[in-house]
Parts: sequence; structure tokens; C-alpha cells
Amino acid sequence: MTNATPSRKPKTPAKKTPATSVKKHKPATVLIVGAGFAGLGTAIRLQQAGIKDIVILERAGEVGGTWRDNNYPGAACDIPSNLYSYSFDQNPDWSRSFSGSEEILGYIKAMVKRFDLEKYIRFNQNVSDLAFDEDQGIWNATTDQGDVFSGRAAVMAQGPLSNASFPDISGIEKYQGHKVHSAAWDHDYDFRGKKVGVIGTGASAIQIIPELVKDASKLTVFQRTPAWVVPRPDFDTPDWQKALFRKVPASQSALRKGLYLAHESMALAVIWNSPMTRLAERLGRWHLKRQVKDRWLRRQLTPDYRIGCKRILVSNDYYPALQQPNCKLITWPITRMSENGILTAEGIEHQFDCIVFATGFDVGHSGTPFPVRGAGGRKLDEEWKRGAQAYKSINVAGYPNLFLTFGPNSGPGHNSALVYMESQIDYIVKGVKTILDKNLKTLSVRGEAQDEYNSKIQKRLAKTNWNSGCKSWYLTEDGVNATMYPGFATQYARQMASLELKDYELIPA
Repeated sequence: MTNATPSRKPKTPAKKTPATSVKKHKPATVLIVGAGFAGLGTAIRLQQAGIKDIVILERAGEVGGTWRDNNYPGAACDIPSNLYSYSFDQNPDWSRSFSGSEEILGYIKAMVKRFDLEKYIRFNQNVSDLAFDEDQGIWNATTDQGDVFSGRAAVMAQGPLSNASFPDISGIEKYQGHKVHSAAWDHDYDFRGKKVGVIGTGASAIQIIPELVKDASKLTVFQRTPAWVVPRPDFDTPDWQKALFRKVPASQSALRKGLYLAHESMALAVIWNSPMTRLAERLGRWHLKRQVKDRWLRRQLTPDYRIGCKRILVSNDYYPALQQPNCKLITWPITRMSENGILTAEGIEHQFDCIVFATGFDVGHSGTPFPVRGAGGRKLDEEWKRGAQAYKSINVAGYPNLFLTFGPNSGPGHNSALVYMESQIDYIVKGVKTILDKNLKTLSVRGEAQDEYNSKIQKRLAKTNWNSGCKSWYLTEDGVNATMYPGFATQYARQMASLELKDYELIPA
């Protein structure tokens, strides 16, 4: 799993109960959907601001979000641990510079205990509908359990990587072998001695492949587009450093600041086409040449697009795994699936005992994870069909008192997701406090402010590497980039530092 892909299966959301058993709960001040990093961080900052009437709805039986669900072999973050954690809750005991999913999940669970958050969480409550009641000025969340939870303000913190999806491959339903998705790993399946196919060579796949190649009798990797891969400076954390961080917390803050600034400088290579871009490409080519000696394989793994256009991957063991005797890379396009396996464009059927789909998620720029209905009965998924839009990525016109985390155009390409998330959370706290302090019925961003913001964002995006011509999940089918933020994390934090009331319509209670 990456800055974005345990030994148990993710919990299945509870089944729907009959409509006659609907149970309405007392309205809270703030209703939060999701108990992952975003939802829990929002609850912490609200609590610290004196707002404690909070309800968090979690579809599973435990916290963790994407780090709970993505527990495939090798799952880890591609951002240093000291940066991929909250600045207001730093962990001095990270075991290594880049932590695995189990350790990150442990950090999340420990955070729940430290800030006494479990009292806010309602587990096994999968939201099936979120609707705004204009008469009362509250949001109502209906769950599969038949419960209705309400809040004066609502926060969608379910995350952009919350709903996994199998790819749209012809004949996928005919395949008789075992199927596994990277976001719903089957820990009961024994890969030892099996013929295994892996579809995808993205952020999750390059972590899974080095682990599977150890067990499978034959591993076949299907690549559509090669990625830029750079080295991963991963080291064990020495005991003296942990002791120093515990004794002098300012030393850890200083390291975090240094990591932040180092990643900020990477924006010059990743976001825009500059001399730094050429240096980054040289690093990627050097890493490939150093680890892959076979010229033909190296050619197959060499990207033909500018670095940064797609997500840059970080790995030391992906290239070596592809060169193991029991591993084979296939670059022919997949035409369809059969009962026994996968057929590729040159007419060969590749037969497998199991196929692993490391094919990504239903990213929110093309819809919403559940129906969201705003003022006048408008539906957010319909409005977002051709690309999501929001004001500062966090508010949407026509959806009063609703706040998003990792909303449209808030994706980082070079820095920690949690840096951006902290800016969003602080903005949400400002918004909720404004509703309470001014006793507002609704706080709703003006449509013209949202349009002006998005017009500027898209103009800036047109000059970035993400929009330079390659096909990626950053873009909609129409080529609209509704995912990434075209600037430094520092710029993003600056835009989120103030809540401009002139851009909002305020209606008193």
C-alpha cells in the first residue's frame, strides 16, 4: 500500500435489515463517515477545539481504513514513516524509515486509544445514503443496518482508496480458478506451488510481486504500461534514534521538517517539466540499468512518457523479482479471460490456478461511494460524472455543511498525503466552528466561487506533467484532471489557512 496499497480478511459490512426496523439516532454536531486516518484525525482536532458531540460511522468492525483493508503481502508506504504520520501525534518508535502496513495500522489503533476516540465510533455501519434535510439543516446518513444517524455538519472521510474494483475484462466471469484482489486479500489461499498470474504493475503490484515469487511455482506478470521506478532508501531505525525522539521530541520534529522540505523540492521534478525532471529520469534509468542486465527486459520496462505523468513507484526488489527463474513478464495486451486463464493479443492462453488483480480502486473523481443528495434533491454522483469539482477540494456548491477529505484536486504527487490531510482537517474545524459560533443553519460555498477556483486549478494543471499526454487514473475519460493539486504542499496549506466567508452563503438558524 502506498501514499495513497495484518493477517486477516477485511470485515464484510453488515447486511441490510428491513426498512421497517429503521432506527433514528439523536443528531450530533458533526457526523463523520470513515474511521481511517482522515476521519480519526478530524475527530481529534474537533475534540481539541472543544467540539465533542461527534459520531463516526465505520463500515467495518475495526478502525484503519485503507491500512486495514490493504493487508496483502509486502504492503507498505512509499513515504517515510516520520512524514506519513500526523504532526500532532508523532511516533518515536517507527521500526524503519518506510513502515509496513501492519505497523501503520498499529499506529492508527494506538491513536484511537491515546485520544479516547472509540466512544465516538459506531462500527459495522456501512453508509448507503447521505442526504441533506433543508428544513432542519442537518445531514442524515442511512446505513445498511437500517439506522439513521444525523449531524449538523457532515464529513466524508471514507478516503479515495476505499472501494476496490475488478477490471472490466471480457470473460472475467468465466474464469474458474481462484481470484484475489489486492484490496481484499485472501490469507487462507496457499500460493505455494501454484501457477499465479498478476494483472497490474502499479503501486500495489510492485509490492506483491516480490512476495509471490517466493512461493509460486510460476508467476506471470501482465504489464500494460511500464512505470518509472526509483530506489527506496529503507533502513532499520537504530535504538539510539528512538531514544532521542522519546527524550527530545523536537529532534523528531526537526527530522520531519527536513523530510518535508526534501519532498517539497521533488515537486520541481514531478509536477512540472524542468531540469529536475531530467535528473529524476536519469535516476530511474540508472536504477533500471543497475538492476536489470538483460537489454530486452530493460527495454520492456522502460517508460516512454515523461516522469511524473503517472505515479512514480519506489522499490528495491521489484526488478529483481521479475528476473527470478519462475517469473515471466508479459507485455502483450489482454484480450479476454477464459475458464482456465488469460488470453493475450498474440493468441496465447496463459493458464493459472490463481489470478491476482492489482488493478486499483473506484476513485472518487468519477462518482461517490454512496448516494449523496444535497439541496433541492441534487445528486453528487450525477454532478461528478464528467469529473469532480469542489471549492478548495473541500466544499461543493449545493451541499451545505458538507466537508470532504481528499476531495477533488487535493492529491499529492510528491509529498505525504497526511500533510495535505492536516490542512483539510484544520479547515473543517474552522468551518464547523463558524457554523456553531454564528449559529448558522447552513454554510454553503457559492457556485461562482467554486467555478472560479476550478477554472484557475485547471489552467495550472494544463502545464503539469500529469496532463502531458499519458493515460493515468488521475484523468477522467474526457481528460479532465480532477485528482491532483498543481503545486507545492506549502501552497496548498496556504490556500487552506483561511476560511473566506465572502465565498460562502451564510443562513442563520
